Amino acid sequence: MLKLNRFFAFVLGVLFVTMSVAGVARASHLQGFSELIKSVSPCVVNISTTQKVQSGLHLPEGFEMPELPEGSPFGDLFKHFFEQQQEDGEPEYHDVKSLGSGFIISPDGYVLTNYHVVKGADEIIVRLSDRRELKAKIIGDDKRSDIALLKINASNLPVAKIGSSHDLEVGDWVLAIGSPFGFDHSATAGIVSAKGRSLPKENYVPFIQTDVAINPGNSGGPLFNQDGEVVGVNSQIYSRSGGYMGLSFSIPIEVAMDVVDQLKTSGKVSRGWLGVLIQDVTTELAESFGMKKPRGALVAKVLPDSPAQKAGFKVGDIIIRFNDIDVTNSASLPPIVGNTKVGVKIPVEVVRNARTMVIQVKLGELPEEGEQEVESGHPSIEKANRIGVAVAELSEEQMSEQSVTNGVVVTHVVTGAASDAGIRKGDIILSVDGKIIHDAKQFNKLVEGLPAGKSVAVLVQRSGSPTFLALKVPGK
Repeated sequence: MLKLNRFFAFVLGVLFVTMSVAGVARASHLQGFSELIKSVSPCVVNISTTQKVQSGLHLPEGFEMPELPEGSPFGDLFKHFFEQQQEDGEPEYHDVKSLGSGFIISPDGYVLTNYHVVKGADEIIVRLSDRRELKAKIIGDDKRSDIALLKINASNLPVAKIGSSHDLEVGDWVLAIGSPFGFDHSATAGIVSAKGRSLPKENYVPFIQTDVAINPGNSGGPLFNQDGEVVGVNSQIYSRSGGYMGLSFSIPIEVAMDVVDQLKTSGKVSRGWLGVLIQDVTTELAESFGMKKPRGALVAKVLPDSPAQKAGFKVGDIIIRFNDIDVTNSASLPPIVGNTKVGVKIPVEVVRNARTMVIQVKLGELPEEGEQEVESGHPSIEKANRIGVAVAELSEEQMSEQSVTNGVVVTHVVTGAASDAGIRKGDIILSVDGKIIHDAKQFNKLVEGLPAGKSVAVLVQRSGSPTFLALKVPGK
């Protein structure tokens, strides 16, 4: 028993020493953060903006009081409201203030921040680490990347050291400094959770995802690596409550500095434009296109007069490599295209009809506004076919409204292969299994001839956007 007690005492002693060493190691690591924060904090600034906003509820120009039935309980209320609007005359304004962060990128006063931090601001004040407050002017901004370049009148300022986000790996420690809720120079740390994230309506930025605590006011502040280099610009959070929930997103510093360089030299940002609408390749679609596994970006539409059309891209092409860079999915393509030089021919590797080929394309410049199309039409219902849909011809008016030159419109959907694939009433079917659809008769004949059990790609246009759906052909 005595020997057993000694053994347990020995084991406990080893565990205690191990835990103590681990604790010392963690403490040493945390002390490293304190030195890092001291060295990089001077380049971080607080940004406060003021915007004049019209007070009260104001009517659009040309709007008149609606006619209400006599005796309506709302009549006197509307009459009093409209009379009050006329008496007030000139509108009143009040100041709306907001806070953000930024960091100094040159000794002579260039400051980098987010576009949304200074959007619409009438006055911008930059507060430095030494508590000086200086007015700033906007040199340029770029909504698509959410980057803005400011300038303050100062010299010999502490400058952030610019690093590289390419060297980051998932799991690396990173540090953010900013002004959440107005608390200047607040530091938070975490790890890189993922790289190359694509967010809704943010197609041209491959975001760095971290679990660093970012809150309102942190926007525009720097994300540092362990060497004290800026690797990102803190931009967005994912939150259901409005506060931090463990998902924070930063703009890679390479993207931000490219925007800065273009704003300095030309006053605007130019991006490459291919001119295709794309979607992900699912497992089912990969099978229908003769691929062993899903990868790349599937071309659902080639825009007219675009670089893609001129180069010979076709609907159904799957882009797997662009300018010698692998395209893993549809989200990875826009940032690659956007960062490619305009007017230079580059190679694009695509899969077409289960074969790999290379297309040479000269990129154009990304237009300011994207193309939008409108969907309408109410054709008559016919009997559902083998896959469970009824279709009708498109009128010339519908084709013009939809900007299509072929196809049939789905008038009725019953339970079956089509509904399982996601085809809905009102969809315009443009092609089936790579074959262009011209009319209802040809479509139904084509459907009847499809081999049972095969997965085929069906190209439909819905809400103005073309989309490929994978349809499993049922038995006859």
